[in-house]
Amino acid sequence: MGRSGSPDGGVLRGSVRGQRGRIAATSALFTGHQAGEAMVPLLIGVVLDQAITTGDPGALAFWLAVLAVDFLVLSSCYRFGARVGLLAGVRADRALRLALAGRVLDSRGGADAGLPPGALVSIATADVRRTAMVNYLLPHGIAAVVGVAVAGVALLLVSIPLGLLILLGTPPVMLLVRALSSPLERRAAAQQEQAARAAGVGTDLVRGVRVVKGLGAEGAGVTRYRAVSRASLAATLHTSRAEAGYSGAVVAVNGVFLAVVALVGGGLAASGEITAGHLVSAVGLAQFLLGPLGTLGEITASVAAGRASAARIARVLDAAPAVTGGGDLPGGVTGRVELAAVTGGRLAGLDLSVAAGEWVCVVTADPAEATALRRFLGREADPDAGRLTLDGTPLTDVAPDVLRAAVLVSPHDADLFEGTVEDNVLAGGGGDPGVAVRAAQVDRMAAALPDGLATAVTERGRSLSGGQRQRVALARALHADPPVLVLHDPTTAVDAVTEAAIAAGVREVRAGRTTIVLCSSPALLAVADRVVYVERGSVVASGGHAELLSANESYRELVLS
Repeated sequence: MGRSGSPDGGVLRGSVRGQRGRIAATSALFTGHQAGEAMVPLLIGVVLDQAITTGDPGALAFWLAVLAVDFLVLSSCYRFGARVGLLAGVRADRALRLALAGRVLDSRGGADAGLPPGALVSIATADVRRTAMVNYLLPHGIAAVVGVAVAGVALLLVSIPLGLLILLGTPPVMLLVRALSSPLERRAAAQQEQAARAAGVGTDLVRGVRVVKGLGAEGAGVTRYRAVSRASLAATLHTSRAEAGYSGAVVAVNGVFLAVVALVGGGLAASGEITAGHLVSAVGLAQFLLGPLGTLGEITASVAAGRASAARIARVLDAAPAVTGGGDLPGGVTGRVELAAVTGGRLAGLDLSVAAGEWVCVVTADPAEATALRRFLGREADPDAGRLTLDGTPLTDVAPDVLRAAVLVSPHDADLFEGTVEDNVLAGGGGDPGVAVRAAQVDRMAAALPDGLATAVTERGRSLSGGQRQRVALARALHADPPVLVLHDPTTAVDAVTEAAIAAGVREVRAGRTTIVLCSSPALLAVADRVVYVERGSVVASGGHAELLSANESYRELVLS
């Protein structure tokens, strides 16, 4: 899992090397435990034949001591094996979560392509847990196979017919168990997909709860979630029924096999071909086989679910990056931005030139055009055709993380972090945030908060209103002071008076720095050096705000509506 060029590759490679050693150690310890367990009925049979039947106290003491040593070894092996195995599972869980986090945070993007909101959370929790458990269960499976082999060899020593029955009968039983697990694996994959879809819808509704309430669409939201939740429940019940049927079938198969072993052993004892001690050993070994054979069945079911989860994790780790290539920018970025015949999304041959230090507002007739332009400027995606340059350097030649240090794109729905208002502003950079705070009117907002700038902010800024979140996000972007700042509808949730004050403040702070604002706000348009109007994916008008109001009817209707 994980492409060699992705930041998660090193994490997984290092983890795999360490995991191999832990799994080998765990397998060896659990194998010792299983071998010790298999020796118990053999030693009891020896005690019966060599000491109890003969009445030899010395032999009794010796073989009881051997039995005690066997119990000490098998219990120690299990104890240390469980410790190392659990550690292997925990470290595998951690490595997978780090790999997923690294892939999701990869500046090239693309990890969440085609996934609904919340699906990544489901993959990073439930799917990682199931996959990591295989690291703990695999040594149990290896030990179970060894236990069956030891029991078979022991039975060969007791009786060749019984030994052959075990050695020749176990593979068909295991193949049958594996065949029974195939439907379970398919149903587990479907159940996990439904659970992720339900989590995605739930996350989507929670994030947009204010919008849903504002539209009075609570009923539609509840209906949508109820439908996807019921589908997830149905898939879970379907999988649970399959697991129950599978478990019952495994018990039945193992029971029939062991009954045959016990029947053959009893017949041999009755005919005098084996001793009483041999019979006790044979029955004990047959009983012992319930453990490893049952373990193999359980592990097969868990591995089936783990494989489905591993496939979902691999889909994220192996997702193609949204953008590729790139290097460093030449030193001393001035901020000259040019777009030539840019096509992609809703843009169709867009030409735009922004001089270094210029403030340009871009008004789009279709909001999707603004979204596409924002994504291309921030290299969240590359256009299908055309060319974007910064100081003459094509953006496709610049690594996304390097570009974003020079071109900061602040989206309309920028998230805040848990902490304080000041912490969120300072996330944009070090130093005194006072200038940015005043320009974005956060100081006036803070005056109305319980603890001012030290007021706690909950996850995603949900404790603040929409307008307050926009002002804090804007202050954060201004405090970063990048050579090029791209703002997307930064004031849609604030009142007109505050918006005018923000426009004047931002204009003052960004004097001499390239600023591109994607909006239709008259207050922001009025302070721009130039306004560009985009319609049907290309520029149809350019000039001052007042000039476009009088000369372009569609612009006037859009801005003043």
